[in-house]
Amino acid sequence: MTYDFNLFVIGAGSGGIATARRAAEYGAKVGIAEDDRLGGTCVNRGCVPKKLMVYASHFPEHFHDAVGYGWSAVQSQLDWPKMIQAVNDEVTRLNGIYQRMLDKSEVQVFRESARFVDSHTVQVGDRQVTADKILIAVGGKPVKPNIPGLDHAITSDEMFHLPQQPKHLVVLGGGYIGVEFACILRGLGSEVTVVIRREKILNGFDEDLRDCIQEGMANHGIRILNNTNITSVDKQEDGTLKLNLDSDEGSIIADTVTLSATGRKPRLEGLGLENTQVEVKKGAIAVDKYSQTAEPHIFAVGDCTDRVNLTPVAINEGRVFADTHFGGKSRQMSYENIPTAVFSSPEASTVGLTEAEAREQYGDAIKVFRSKFRPMYHTLGGRDERTLMKLVVDSQSDRVLGAHMVGESAAEIIQGVAIAVKMGATKADFDATVGIHPSSAEEFVTMR
Repeated sequence: MTYDFNLFVIGAGSGGIATARRAAEYGAKVGIAEDDRLGGTCVNRGCVPKKLMVYASHFPEHFHDAVGYGWSAVQSQLDWPKMIQAVNDEVTRLNGIYQRMLDKSEVQVFRESARFVDSHTVQVGDRQVTADKILIAVGGKPVKPNIPGLDHAITSDEMFHLPQQPKHLVVLGGGYIGVEFACILRGLGSEVTVVIRREKILNGFDEDLRDCIQEGMANHGIRILNNTNITSVDKQEDGTLKLNLDSDEGSIIADTVTLSATGRKPRLEGLGLENTQVEVKKGAIAVDKYSQTAEPHIFAVGDCTDRVNLTPVAINEGRVFADTHFGGKSRQMSYENIPTAVFSSPEASTVGLTEAEAREQYGDAIKVFRSKFRPMYHTLGGRDERTLMKLVVDSQSDRVLGAHMVGESAAEIIQGVAIAVKMGATKADFDATVGIHPSSAEEFVTMR
């Protein structure tokens, strides 16, 4: 049978675009459908605008630190609308770049939603197209818990379009998205309260890392209410929100906005999956190790599969798929030792096993090396900021199983460490590496 396309991609986020371009490089005729801005969550409502706001939130600290180095004090005010406009202008610029990249790759872009008519046919706007292989890369979306009145809350998607800076932001949820936005808004001058139902933030991360970030957030003036749930939200006559709690605190008043940051789920509505054999399990598209669904010629990558929901993972999954099916280079995506970062204040990054995970797998053979110190930068600036570095090692093989850091430039440092961990480096390899002095990073090769 002759098809309109060798590959049709539903969703032009990071994973979808990476797949489309890689397949086109191999000579495939590729089409891609997207009814929103190109780039998906990361570019439009996630990594990129968030990181720009992280940078903006650090300037007050830089102004403060400069005085200790001999600079005169700086009195400066944030122009919130100007910052938001600048951030969104950059997002618009990136959208244009994505369009040009797809055009250069000769990928046909359909600026419409796509829906399966059958397993080889999708309805795109007012036309139907067919494809030999179809890739689903529709990403995910924020989830609001079922709490009365929470319709007054916004999600992380709307944070980049608030016309005015919140005076008091209440963050519901202690995952990395909530933690990051709490730190951003606090750095920009808002009062911030974080409500979590557990004892600590960042469930699933290394315990030392969780403790260090939570302590740092508290030192920066973020109020954390742990073991607490919001039972309902009431909008007051003056527009403020009253959040009723199940703790002795009773209630909190926020000015105009509450950020619901309690997780995300795959965006599967309206795809017409019922017209295919694609299976959905626990709200996500079920795939095998080759990203193949129950329909042999339909594949899925990224957050809609709910495996490891990180932009670089979606990109790599897509490229692995394209290499295998269009490039003659059969390979699988590896999910071991994927580095990740939390752009909080203080920043954190991690790769490999947590101490708890390592002890569960290796028992008493685990040896932990950790160091907590005040970085040289703060000796003159005066802030009592601490950096944590930690290595988790299997004492029998001497292999480094995990590396964790809290402190300035944690993501930049762990990215390099991740190469060593991925390659199976030993603690002896770390010890044999000459450190760069003076730097914080050298601590990773000098810990005893």
